[in-house]
Amino acid sequence: MSPTTPKGASALTTSDKRPIVVLQTKTGADFTENGNHLLELIASVPTRSVVVTPEVGLTGFAYDRMEEAVDVSLRYRDEILQRFDDKIVTLTYIAKEDSGYYNRTDVLYDGRVVHSQDKVKLFLPGDEGRYFKPGDPDKIRLFEIEGICMGLLVCFELRFVEYWLRFRGADIVLNPSRWGLPRKDHYEVFTRALALANQCYVAASNSADEDMAASSGVVGPDGKVLSDDDAKIIEGVYSPKEIKKMRRYIPMGVIPAENERVCG
Repeated sequence: MSPTTPKGASALTTSDKRPIVVLQTKTGADFTENGNHLLELIASVPTRSVVVTPEVGLTGFAYDRMEEAVDVSLRYRDEILQRFDDKIVTLTYIAKEDSGYYNRTDVLYDGRVVHSQDKVKLFLPGDEGRYFKPGDPDKIRLFEIEGICMGLLVCFELRFVEYWLRFRGADIVLNPSRWGLPRKDHYEVFTRALALANQCYVAASNSADEDMAASSGVVGPDGKVLSDDDAKIIEGVYSPKEIKKMRRYIPMGVIPAENERVCG
């Protein structure tokens, strides 16, 4: 399967191209089938891609199969580390520590876990608070990979704009989600507003299950969206030039001072 640019969308043009790819997949009851499909999709996208996968896309929340979900998730995480060291891959999965279960996101690159973050704001109407422990809020911070300054918000955390301020100066905000269909318009508004507020890219990967919103997409620093609810792969382009151009065109104090380091 080859990556697709959504119909009706015009790709960003730049000489400094790095693909941003968001996956929009369904999650079935067969965890192995889900994992193999995810590997197939990651293998099909260009090298050097920044790839975001849906929240708990391997297993769903699987509250009645938590131990199995933990084991399967770690197996596929390790396979991604081994096979795709030339791509930056975001994987959200069910993890277990001595104190309980966590909704964890690992950012994988160069055969290692570069950044790890447990979901802080659990979605209580979905019973997340009954099964998961919240993560450390201090982990919601900027981190750097290959000179790209990144931030990460998982699903429901998008609603908490105080976290947006932590990402001033970010190049890309990664957003794995399992956002429900009844609030589809909320998801589209939040992802676009975050990109405009921070004048950065937002890579939003949501589930394509029937009760989920889809609405995955790559939002540019100018607010333009590449999105297609029917696509499994949505590919945009990260360009530092586009970010700089937007921040100079509408100054909002996002541009760091000379020699100031905002990331890592």
